[in-house]
Amino acid sequence: MLFKEKLILTRTSLQCRECKKDYDTAFKYVCDECFGPLDVKYDFPAITKDTFSNREQTYWRYFELLPIESRSNIVSIGAGMTPLIKANNLGKKLGLNNLYIKNDSVNPTFSFKDRPAGVAISKAKEFGLSSVGCASTGNLASATAAHAAKAGLPCHVFAPSNIEMAKIAQALSYGANYIAVDGTYDDANRIAAQIGDSKGIGVVNINMRSHYVEGSKTFSFEVAEQLGWQVPDQLIVPVGSGAMLNAICKGFEELQTVSLLDDVSSMHMIAAQPHGCAPIVDAFKKNSKDVVPVENPDTVAKSLAIGDPGDGRYVLKRLAQYNGFAEECTDKEILDAILLLAQTEGIFTEPAGGVSVSILQKMVEQGRIDANDKVVCYVTGNGLKATEAIMEVLKKPMVMKADISEISAVVN
Repeated sequence: MLFKEKLILTRTSLQCRECKKDYDTAFKYVCDECFGPLDVKYDFPAITKDTFSNREQTYWRYFELLPIESRSNIVSIGAGMTPLIKANNLGKKLGLNNLYIKNDSVNPTFSFKDRPAGVAISKAKEFGLSSVGCASTGNLASATAAHAAKAGLPCHVFAPSNIEMAKIAQALSYGANYIAVDGTYDDANRIAAQIGDSKGIGVVNINMRSHYVEGSKTFSFEVAEQLGWQVPDQLIVPVGSGAMLNAICKGFEELQTVSLLDDVSSMHMIAAQPHGCAPIVDAFKKNSKDVVPVENPDTVAKSLAIGDPGDGRYVLKRLAQYNGFAEECTDKEILDAILLLAQTEGIFTEPAGGVSVSILQKMVEQGRIDANDKVVCYVTGNGLKATEAIMEVLKKPMVMKADISEISAVVN
């Protein structure tokens, strides 16, 4: 049992993001009327800051703000409550006095995907589904497979064949049925959607998406609590599908709804994408409401290589709502940022985190972030999951004879 104290259960329903039609909670993700996406809608119980005190250090401490009806259905592998690091060294280098790194590289499967995957698998268990799966660029494959293993559910992963080997090995280790698709993420996503609907498989980021995205809200809950229930001024968020940025905004808004935060309208959202797969940045800079898909993504940040972002236009709406900005960075800038973070703060991130740090640096250079702003930069995955790219720019170790005098000569 996760909590010893009695919990007041939260009532949930589903609501269309477009036409606002309401539905009872069900294994459903698209509106019957307008085909818009369905979001979880809450009737929150009374909550105070003390509600979450003395609870386990996982994101399930926020049970009342998540869409699981019975705590007996929670599938937890201990994810969440990751460190919010005061990045003094990196901050000094960039000229920032209040820079924080939200380090999700230390989650159980070493990425933020443990958050949405865990909520989705828990809801799949609550729905009584017999199998689950995902379409993935790598990290979600591992997170879904791990949670499915914990829940005792078969797991089917659909992913491009060219993702990092470490991520493939990780998902296979958890026992997933791994389908490597000779194509892009969007090809894998299309196939997963069709098979999931035809076979009744709970594909976490497709037909379970309404509940899946709720897990990413816990980024907001943790950051707010770790900052003493304050709202950051600037948030740098790596963007692939756009679901995480949208969920982070929803999370802060819900904390305001339950009176745990004051007005959140002052925060600024910054969407970070890699050059070679930056359709949201392109739309933002053209002041367009239409996100034009990238047919063949080409970036070292493979976990962000989603050419047709499902929540792309909603990210544009969030940027307008929260006085935000969108920017991209090159492969070289990404790799440089990985090394910058590692060599200042001792945090080794995969390229998606390098995108965040690179765009953080650009925002400072462009004068969009003030020295005294409270800045949170999201690092979403571990560098050990994607070593191929960074090895190309690292100095190769010199092999020397086991001779004390020779080795001593090169050690200053």
